[in-house]
Amino acid sequence: MIPDMDDESTGTTAEPAQQKKVARWRRAVRRGLWTLAALLTLVVLTAGAGFGTLVVRGSGSPDRSIRSSGQDAYWLGHAWVDGRKTQADVDALATQLTGTGMRDLFVHAGPYADDGTLDPALRPRAAWLVKALHTALPEVRVQAWLGNVLADDRMDMSSAATRARVLTGVDGILADGFDGVHYDFEPSANDDQNFVDLLAATRAKTRAHQALLSVATPRVELLPGLGLATGLSPVYLQWTPDYMRQVAGHVDQIAIMAYDSGLPSEKAYAGYVRRQTEVALTAVPDDVTLLIGAPAYHDKKINRYDGAETVSASITGVQLALAGTSRRIGLALYVDFDATPADWAAYEQGWSRKA
Repeated sequence: MIPDMDDESTGTTAEPAQQKKVARWRRAVRRGLWTLAALLTLVVLTAGAGFGTLVVRGSGSPDRSIRSSGQDAYWLGHAWVDGRKTQADVDALATQLTGTGMRDLFVHAGPYADDGTLDPALRPRAAWLVKALHTALPEVRVQAWLGNVLADDRMDMSSAATRARVLTGVDGILADGFDGVHYDFEPSANDDQNFVDLLAATRAKTRAHQALLSVATPRVELLPGLGLATGLSPVYLQWTPDYMRQVAGHVDQIAIMAYDSGLPSEKAYAGYVRRQTEVALTAVPDDVTLLIGAPAYHDKKINRYDGAETVSASITGVQLALAGTSRRIGLALYVDFDATPADWAAYEQGWSRKA
């Protein structure tokens, strides 16, 4: 999930007062339209996926012996690269993560401008951070979390010139020493071949540097046609398993943002994560790392119930999905600047290697 442009994590400079007012007005209108679409599509979502079925599937007895296989990830905000974080923060993070199963850190190092350029001034401490984290957490990979909003009046992924500038930005990221690139372009539509082209070109660069290419994706379609029905609203954007499989062919790692479901029940949400995981396992091949995003954040959104979408429910859903399988996947926590002690305790006690 791309941080809100007013969020502390973005590291963007303050807008003039009038621009801020216009931006807030536009966001209010957009959210109002999304609310209406969300109310309509939530009916389709819960009916199509079977709300009662999700509750039942989330009410099973998970195998709590299924724990982290050492492939977990953590999204980190922009403060880590713009100078607000210090060595003391790195040391504290190392203490928190050591022994848990965390393998990748997605550090917000953008965002891209709408024309695809990536300003190095947004990440003045990036090279320092990568070195500091490699020293403090030698087994952890540090990836640059990069993205922007895709829209007619924002970034146009169909533009070859825009994609070329995005790739130029990747060159700078790799020069900073990052272990990989983690793309997060939203809303990324199903069957967008321009995005696939960008992934293919990016992977050529990352492989040449022995680096990773990772991508944050929308949720996967649970029933044929459900993605089309809910695609009326960007809030409920989904990918078909076929398109997820196509994308997986061009990346090393997929992190499914399995939250913002609009489901009001924790058991229903656990059932939803279970189904997301089960379908994703059929779409993402074994040689691509699969991560299931867990909501360690608490902002008030029109399509999220804070008491339903929990880290604990995510863990339950994943454990239910993995029962009887030999494949092990990772959990990706979103996001460090909003995660609470309760979120972290749920991860440590229910999933991490520490428990």
